[in-house]
Amino acid sequence: MFDFLSSDWFIITIEIVFLVFIVYDAKKYLLTRKKEYLTNIFLTIGFFIWASIPFYNSYITWNDLDKKGYIATCQEIENNQTLCSCIAKEVFKEFAYDGFDRNASEHREFYEETKEECLDDSWF
Repeated sequence: MFDFLSSDWFIITIEIVFLVFIVYDAKKYLLTRKKEYLTNIFLTIGFFIWASIPFYNSYITWNDLDKKGYIATCQEIENNQTLCSCIAKEVFKEFAYDGFDRNASEHREFYEETKEECLDDSWF
């Protein structure tokens, strides 16, 4: 039901909204010189960066060969292409390739949680 929250188009829309807020607050600050607008600008920039981290992890640090290798390894373990695609999509957004360690406890825990979420057919 809430799968749209992690979709690329939703995040792109949020990024555009943040950019509009930044421009609006910058314009208002230049006109009024009120400190409230500076606070809004800094908070919005923080949220902009927070929302762009999944894009950076997924589209910048992982190249196509690395993604295919991860999915192939998952398919050897799970033998389920749909499940592996779901897990891989979340792993690519969560972990940058540079610091990625498949055997780390953090990755194993995230893998198991994501596997449960991908197999869950509930509404939520």
